[in-house]
Amino acid sequence: MNNSKNNIAINLRHLRNRNGLSQEEVAEKIGVSRQSVAKWENGDSLPDILKCESLADLYGVSLNDLVRHNPEEEGLPIPPKDKHIFGVVTLGERGQIVLPKKARDTFNLKPGDSLVVLGDTAPGSGGIALIDSQAFLLMSGQVIDNFLKE
Repeated sequence: MNNSKNNIAINLRHLRNRNGLSQEEVAEKIGVSRQSVAKWENGDSLPDILKCESLADLYGVSLNDLVRHNPEEEGLPIPPKDKHIFGVVTLGERGQIVLPKKARDTFNLKPGDSLVVLGDTAPGSGGIALIDSQAFLLMSGQVIDNFLKE
């Protein structure tokens, strides 16, 4: 319980600062006193479940992460809702990568599943993304299906 209490306090402090809000602004948005917010952030007390839900919505994080995310264990601050950083992978000689187990488990990926590789080469914001091929086909329609068959 004490570990969860510390996680909540650390997460609430981090999220408020990340969003550039004062304790007064948070208190006003969720309908409590500034002193309540200060006590939660210091670990002196815990918000009730309804306030936790309001706080999670305010900060755009999952309720589960608000309560359970341990930034010291994870090595990363609490992530936005439905966003994940699974770790770093190394590119092999022939361009292959191994997806971290947590990523495979989260997305229920099995050997033989097809992923589409997307890329952005814009300076300063470039990157590579992987997406399930079936989900990509649903989003992009028949045009891509015909392209992939070629």
